[in-house]
Amino acid sequence: MADEPENLVLVYLRRIDAKVDALAGEVREVKERLSAVEVGLASVRRDLGFLAEADARLQMSFDRLRDDVTRIERRLDLVDEPAA
Repeated sequence: MADEPENLVLVYLRRIDAKVDALAGEVREVKERLSAVEVGLASVRRDLGFLAEADARLQMSFDRLRDDVTRIERRLDLVDEPAA
């Protein structure tokens, strides 16, 4: 009779051990997937930086074009000069 409780305890310990092993595998998989997400996020941030730079360059070009059009309109007297 003394062996029965001991064996029952061992059975439960083995079940717990198997569940812990399964959880460890799942945690490992989650960590790998999280690492992949972090790499993807870093890539998105880098792309966002490139887009911000491109936007700034386009804004500068737009400003220069607007200044050129304003200058041409003044030369051709297409715009009324503001009264000073």
